[in-house]
Order: sequence, then C-alpha cells, then structure tokens
Amino acid sequence: MGGDVGLPVTIPATLAFAQQFPATVLHLVGRQDEIARELEKHHHRFPSIDRDRLEILHASEVVTMEDSVEIALRRKKDSSMRVAAQAVKEGRAQAFVSAGNTGALMAISRYVLKTLDGIDRPAIAAALPNQKGGTTTVLDLGANVDCSPEHLLQFAIMGTALAQRGHGAELPSVGLLNIGEEVIKGNDIVKQAADLLRASSLNFVGNVEGNDIFKGTVDVVVCDGFVGNVLLKSVEGLSHMLGSMIREEFHRNFLTMLAGLLARPVLNRFRRRVDNRRHNGAALLGLKGVVFKSHGSADEYAFKYALERAHDAVTTGLLERISETITGLTKSHAHEQAQARETVLTSVTQK
Repeated sequence: MGGDVGLPVTIPATLAFAQQFPATVLHLVGRQDEIARELEKHHHRFPSIDRDRLEILHASEVVTMEDSVEIALRRKKDSSMRVAAQAVKEGRAQAFVSAGNTGALMAISRYVLKTLDGIDRPAIAAALPNQKGGTTTVLDLGANVDCSPEHLLQFAIMGTALAQRGHGAELPSVGLLNIGEEVIKGNDIVKQAADLLRASSLNFVGNVEGNDIFKGTVDVVVCDGFVGNVLLKSVEGLSHMLGSMIREEFHRNFLTMLAGLLARPVLNRFRRRVDNRRHNGAALLGLKGVVFKSHGSADEYAFKYALERAHDAVTTGLLERISETITGLTKSHAHEQAQARETVLTSVTQK
C-alpha cells in the first residue's frame, strides 16, 4: 500500500516478479477490495499467472508517509506493515518488502521481529555500482543517526555477510568511511570504531573516502546513518542528473544525435549501470527476518528489483550468514581474550 504511487506500481511489479519466479507464492498485504480491483486491471498483462499463488492478506489500516513512528507503532495496529511483519514472524512468509514510511517500517519490523543475538540496532544496507563492474555494499543508509563504535562494528559484521555472496569472497574487505585514509583522521567515534575493526577477525583494510565507494576499493563501506543517508540521496540525485544530461544532449543537434545512434550500445550499457532503479531495494539488516525497503518513488521496474533482492536474500540464506559471522567473531574474540589472560597469568607467575 505504500510509496508515492502505491498499488498502481506495487501490483504490476509483483505480477511481473511472479511471472519471472514461478515457484514463489506472494502475499499482497493491505486493503483487500483495493488490491483485488488493481489485480483485475492488470490481468490482461499477466494471464498465465496462477492466481492461487497470490494471496491477499487484509489489513484495515495504512501507514502514511506523514505518520510518526508512535502513530504507526502504537495506534495503527492493523496496518499493512504490521500484518506483513507478523506474517514473517509466524513463518507464513519468508520476506517482507515495503515502499512505505522508512522510520515506521524500521520501528514496526524491530518491534515485531526483534533483532538477532549480538545486534543492538538494525541497519539499512544497499549495493551501489562501482567502476570495477561490481557493487559496493554500504551501510547504514539512514536507520541510525547516532552510532557508537560498537554499532559500527556490528554494521561491518552484517555488511560482510550481505556481501559474501555478491563478491564471491570468503571474507569481503571492509572500509570505514572517513574524511581521509590516515589513522589520525575522523572524530573519536570513528577512531574507536577503527580500533574495534582492526581487533576483529573481519577483513578490515582501514579508512576509505567517499570516492572509494565507486572505485570499488573495498567490498563493504561502513558509516553512521546520517552520513549514509546524505550519501544515498546524493547518488540518487547524480543518477537523475546524468540521465537528463544524456537525453538533452541527444536532442541538442543532428550531429550529436547521429553520434548517439552509433554509440547507442555503449550508452545503453552505461545508462543501465548508473540507473538507480536497478539498485532499488535496501536490506534492513540485523532483524530476525528478511525485510527490504524500496524507495518511495520507485516505479514498476524499480519495485520489481526490490522484490528480487528480497528473494535473493532468502535463497542465499542471508540471516544464517549473519548469524554465523556473528558467532564466529564472538568465538574469535573470546579466544583472543582467553589468550590475553593466559599471557598475563604466565607473566605474573614468572615474576
């Protein structure tokens, strides 16, 4: 029910996804009559889809973009967000995707699903394209404005788990977003976070700058939600600007149009690479369930990508990978502490 457009986007995107992934069953959560009417409008486009794979879960209320977290969480207890999160908790669904109010989605998901053991706060993570032809996983992109060094370490753990399959590396490289690569750069929280990351068994390579995200210097970039959200909005704005500039240049004069026709295959590949719609769908990591946030302004094409990312997270065992990574780091940290105590005891005994 959420997003800037709502059902006219989410319903056809869901049907397109269902057609591409015939083994899936989809629960369409919201006002039953409105969803049924929208499904009927698009029946002619997707006549081959078995309607038994589309189950409407009725929810009498909708969280609007203007609703506060308190209203969404405490007053609208039969909202589509709440019903969808509950379906994941009860095991009726394996993933939950929404284009609605981000703050409300985070609060409701955290309240209903709870966080994984060892994780204090969920984080929003997304994959951004880099010049190496792959993606760089960046988090947090807006869930947590104020973060402690321990939170940044937890984000790195979750980002590592998310990036493991995408980069094909057993232990993806991690960078801490800073104003410079030098160890002395940054505020106290960033410096303390760097110390924690260096002491962990993660593949931490040190501080990175904003341009390293698009260079593909590391697989995972960690930052607090304030910096991450500003970064994300800047990237989205840049993507729209580049698209507009290319279209305007094509229409400027005949020679430009002719050159554009000759270079169309290259330009199309470039346009696909920078099209932020292809990277829609940010994971809410750290929850005991798979939750993905679509951009509110997503069109049908973009929302389908968010569904695909959620599907991929389920089929590749994202939750299990995060839990295993946390367990491995916890055991490693406990082992290091035991060794340190043993070294101290041995030193005392010798003295």
